[in-house]
Amino acid sequence: MLFNSLTFIVFFVLVMGGFWTLKSWSARKNLLLVASYVFYGAWNPPFALLLFLSSYVDFLLGLQMAKSPVGAQGRRGWLLISLAVNLGLLGFFKYGTFLLQNLQWLLAQVGVVYQPPEMNIVLPVGISFYTFQSLTYTLDVYRGDLKPTRSLRDFAFFVAFFPQLVAGPIVRAADFLPQCDAPAPARPGRIAWGLFLMTLGLFQKVVLADTLLSSSAETVFGHPGPLVPLDAWAGVIAFSGQIFFDFSGYSTCAIGAALCLGFSLVDNFRFPYAAIGFSDFWRRWHISLSSLLRDYVYIPLGGNRKGVARASIHVLIVMFVGGLWHGAAWTFVAWGVLHGVYLVIERLLGGVFNAQRWSHSFLSKLVLVLLTYLAVCITWVFFRAADFPTAARLLAGMAGQIPVGDAVLTTRELLQVVVVTVGLLISHWMLRDTSLEVALKRWPVWLLTTVWTLMACALILNQGDGNAFIYFQF
Repeated sequence: MLFNSLTFIVFFVLVMGGFWTLKSWSARKNLLLVASYVFYGAWNPPFALLLFLSSYVDFLLGLQMAKSPVGAQGRRGWLLISLAVNLGLLGFFKYGTFLLQNLQWLLAQVGVVYQPPEMNIVLPVGISFYTFQSLTYTLDVYRGDLKPTRSLRDFAFFVAFFPQLVAGPIVRAADFLPQCDAPAPARPGRIAWGLFLMTLGLFQKVVLADTLLSSSAETVFGHPGPLVPLDAWAGVIAFSGQIFFDFSGYSTCAIGAALCLGFSLVDNFRFPYAAIGFSDFWRRWHISLSSLLRDYVYIPLGGNRKGVARASIHVLIVMFVGGLWHGAAWTFVAWGVLHGVYLVIERLLGGVFNAQRWSHSFLSKLVLVLLTYLAVCITWVFFRAADFPTAARLLAGMAGQIPVGDAVLTTRELLQVVVVTVGLLISHWMLRDTSLEVALKRWPVWLLTTVWTLMACALILNQGDGNAFIYFQF
């Protein structure tokens, strides 16, 4: 069930109407739990059982951990079971075929012919998101940072909450479970803001990502021959906008839908293409994942407490994990490691540049924003390319190394990419030090209403092809 579908709109109206009609908080939570499983089961009903299994196991393990003191061997054993179950399921469904293919390649290098069985594994939608989300619970309980809940319903609801279930933001138990204790009062302003965010998110997805940018990116990345630099750069820049509008659009919809039901979710994007440097980028892009990797991988490894060399290794490990989390392919690993290299270089050079007065001027910041954006665009080549030969062809075109290439984008497509990208970068620059809510509060009501109406009309007139959100595959 896609957010950008009539089915979801009907579903959401019915759920929201039933939620605010019911008086009992317990009945409301029951309704949302059932609705969440219906929402997830609409893709593939058996996977709803997998979702419940993962939730039930972590719920029981949380209770068992609470019986042992922090740091006790028994407590560690229960955590290892949680890690084995969750990462085992994730590894089988997401990485099973990938691991077999790599085993086949390794054996072939030593002369052993091995033909792996055809497993035909179907990837459960959103498994990377809800697996990590559930693990935050057992990890926090293990560390003594969170008391385990004794309500299986509340925990299952936390893991399965449908607005953010399949593509985030990744919500931590410590942030969500307390909201299950008592209902938030119905506030018309809050619901209106939630509906506005849902409209904005769908506009980003349907109009900006799917209609204006996706075809250019598909054409360039799918072209089998050499590319002229203009087309190569335009295709990559188009994808940089497409993936932002697609993923940010989903997160914005999720946050808005949750607000309409009285729940608050964390921000997942803060105008990332206005980042000054790569550390700043990762404080603004997919915040729920980057903060999770920081708190549960980087800091436990030792963070930056053991010197520059060890900190650099820790960064590369974290970004390797982040790349692999995104997909079972070496291109995703390359994307993550390249970001890790950027971060290490930035860490090594940061002290030199920060000490210079000129580096804090308006012009210097603007130049650094553009350089960061272009460097991030280079990493998107590996994220989007189906394989390394495709990535190499794109990079060669961007570098102008291919003397003869084919012009594959029309003038109209090039203008669309330029106009949308310039608007994207300007809006991020203007909003980089504030929030959307704060910025829009300065607008007069008539202007905000006009913009909202125009976005709604654009959605009605251009319903798109019903494409799934890109991050559903992760």
